Amino acid sequence: MVSKNEKLRDGHSSTDPRAASEDRWFRAVADFTNDWESWHGVEGQLIWVNPAVERLTGHTVAECLAMVDYPMSLVLEEDRPRVANVLKSAAQQTSGEQVEFRCVHVNGETRWMSLSWQPMYADEGEYLGMRTSIRDVTDLHKLRDELRLYAEHLEQLVQERTSRLRQLEQRQRQMEKLAALGQLAAGVAHEINNPLAGVRNAFELIKADLPRNHEHYELLELIDREIERISAIIHQMYQLYRHSPMQPSPFSMARAIGEVIYLLESTATKQGVSLQWNGTDDSLEVDLAEGGVKQILYNLIRNALQASPAGEVVLVDAKRTGSEIAVSVKDHGEGISEEVAQLMFDPFFTTKQTGPDGGMGLGLSVSSSLIESMGGRIEVASQLGQGSIFMAIFPSNI
Repeated sequence: MVSKNEKLRDGHSSTDPRAASEDRWFRAVADFTNDWESWHGVEGQLIWVNPAVERLTGHTVAECLAMVDYPMSLVLEEDRPRVANVLKSAAQQTSGEQVEFRCVHVNGETRWMSLSWQPMYADEGEYLGMRTSIRDVTDLHKLRDELRLYAEHLEQLVQERTSRLRQLEQRQRQMEKLAALGQLAAGVAHEINNPLAGVRNAFELIKADLPRNHEHYELLELIDREIERISAIIHQMYQLYRHSPMQPSPFSMARAIGEVIYLLESTATKQGVSLQWNGTDDSLEVDLAEGGVKQILYNLIRNALQASPAGEVVLVDAKRTGSEIAVSVKDHGEGISEEVAQLMFDPFFTTKQTGPDGGMGLGLSVSSSLIESMGGRIEVASQLGQGSIFMAIFPSNI
């Protein structure tokens, strides 16, 4: 009587020449199949494995047939429970596919495999065992990993772009707010400026008639400072909204910085702060709106002076980097917190105390708008307790 395993190994009866010929061809097809094929008997024992196993694992067919725990010794230890579950399920005459596990080659290389299995039956329906087919999917895993990394990178780019769009939208809303408030501010400033000029002229006449030793002369000095403060506020309101853009023209950045510093020397003296600028490089030529550049520098340097305690130094430097000129203003103040850094370019945001030197919170907002309209930007580096560096980066346009 022929056993089930003999039927599986030998196919049809060897006394039938035609059957023997067919068996030869079927055996050749199985041996030369690219995938790693195995046949298992009813009890799960290995009956046959094709030569592809040596290409994928480094183990010969004879070595595999001699293994008592085939195919477990070929499977990465972490994945053995998964393969064991497949074999247990296959013993119940189930079928399945694409169960992935890692295989360890004799050279130490770990490769990914995909396992499929089916039960096998004789012509009369007798159960003969099972067949497993294992395909090398290492390259597919590499492609998956590359695709995953690409997807993560793409997601990061999308997040960055979304964040940038949100910033631009927020900036657009700020600009719309600035434009609306600016139109109102310009109108109010125009209406206030005329009567203020009359008050100033009348006050100068009164002040001129009182001697300096008058008991109320100090009050006149206070009134004079407050008038100056109102005038400065009106000037800021004009800066907030301009009906016509300033036209660019060639000029020396070093000369413009020197002139702004000259205008702020009295402020520095009043603050007890030294203002240091050693720039004499006349090669720092730009083609920009000179009035706008000076306004930006004036705001940044004045802020640095106001942020620095008495006895400290505000350093101003300028250098060319490619097609850009960077003007840095370094103070030794208290530094800027993260909360303030997120708001300091917003219109009307200020941390300055109210008083003669207080402002409307328009300096940085106006400066940022001006330099962006020129194609430049303002960068800030600050550390609490160690001061801040504001860097105005202008395109030279030359």
